[in-house]
Amino acid sequence: MSDLDLLYTDVEEDLRTTVRDLLADRCDPGAVNSLYDGDRSLVEPLWKALAADLGLAGLLVPEQYGGAGASAREAAVVLEELGRAVAPVPFLTSAVVATTLLVAAGDELLPRVAAGECTAALLVPLSTAPHAPITGVEAVDGRLTGTITSVAGTLEADVLLVPVSTPHGLAVYAVSATEAEIAPVVSLDMTRQLADIRLDNAAGRLVLADAEPAVRTALECGAALLASEQYGAARWCLEATVAYLKERRQFGRVVGGFQAVKHRLADLYAGVESGAAAARYAAATLAAGDEDASIAAAVAQAFLSDLAVTAGEEAVQLHGGIGMTWEHPVHLYLKKAKADQIAFGTAGAHRARLAGLVDLAGVAR
Repeated sequence: MSDLDLLYTDVEEDLRTTVRDLLADRCDPGAVNSLYDGDRSLVEPLWKALAADLGLAGLLVPEQYGGAGASAREAAVVLEELGRAVAPVPFLTSAVVATTLLVAAGDELLPRVAAGECTAALLVPLSTAPHAPITGVEAVDGRLTGTITSVAGTLEADVLLVPVSTPHGLAVYAVSATEAEIAPVVSLDMTRQLADIRLDNAAGRLVLADAEPAVRTALECGAALLASEQYGAARWCLEATVAYLKERRQFGRVVGGFQAVKHRLADLYAGVESGAAAARYAAATLAAGDEDASIAAAVAQAFLSDLAVTAGEEAVQLHGGIGMTWEHPVHLYLKKAKADQIAFGTAGAHRARLAGLVDLAGVAR
């Protein structure tokens, strides 16, 4: 295991405070609930505040392109806070996944992405694991035709980064979102709503010719940093549940004082603390370009995908009757956790990959 410092720096803590304060002011749970009624009015102004006003869209963009030149460590802190607030913004899909691909290509879109003037999305199904097969659409003379289903981040995107199958392998083209037919899909997690994309002779610009390594790197970055978002959501579930059980009384005593409840909270606390270490290590290895980065990403996703669901389920159950109501935000966290269980590959897929990475492929199940 690499010798990396997993402690948060003062800069990272300041970034956390700034993001948390903005989300507390701009991301009310009631407004997030409205997404499930089709009201997406929260998304655009919140993303503008984060992307342009705070400059978070350019967090991973090198300074030479007008970005902050920060690392995965800082991006992970942002995602922890977005997870805590179930914020419906395309930070992961645009500022992490798409941006990682654009940086690898040194593409001309980077200054606009860094300034928050352009939001991008990589057109692969959200469930695509970093090591899974990637099927591109067809291209003839720069005109793209094909359908990609269950893609995240496209409803907010100005530019679509489209994998294209060529005789020489996978290429990526940039297509204006106005050239595509984008059909929103009713999703379990409406804070990251999916859409089906249809391209019919759409005009595209070549971004990267030999693109498969860059696409896989972008997906692995997404998987590694999704763990930080999952950790943030799980941490909120734990803290909100503990706070509630300190106040709720039953049979003349505080519910949190019952031994059976204490045991469940202790188990959840242990899981969340372990999740913090796994997510932090994944971000730190990614930031350092460490040789353990792929292993750390697989470990983090294999663990955090299930932990976040457990935290959401425990929060709903331990909140009792109020946890079953639409008005209480706890259902948002469980829905996000369940949807994210398949994002960038299932926990089982990551365990199987991990077995291969550490030479245990023969015993993988």
